[in-house]
Amino acid sequence: MDKILENALYTVNEEVEHGTVKIADEVVAMIAGLAATEVEGVYSTAGKDLFHKVKKGGPTRGVRVDIANGKVRANLAIVVNYGYNIPSVSAKVQDKVSGAIESMTGLKATDVNIRIAGVRIRQGV
Repeated sequence: MDKILENALYTVNEEVEHGTVKIADEVVAMIAGLAATEVEGVYSTAGKDLFHKVKKGGPTRGVRVDIANGKVRANLAIVVNYGYNIPSVSAKVQDKVSGAIESMTGLKATDVNIRIAGVRIRQGV
């Protein structure tokens, strides 16, 4: 297995009858990104270059996760739709992301940090 990929895997359960279960960091990042975009008021996740990244990439753009000792620290950059309360949307994203990571992986989300990368204004307004 590729050494870089091996470093990006986290063993979830070593005591499985038929082998081990490993989850790649990228999978946890994807879970976080998808969960964030399910929250009303979130337009998308976004990378450093907002206008370039909104059109490219996937649910992991603007999402970084660090996993250590069964705990996840997630950092997400999001674009909020104009007219939504940013603190309220951010709190909902934190709850949604934390819950999704914990329910899908069994890992504890200790931190879900949100950075507002932009505000989307509806076209034709």
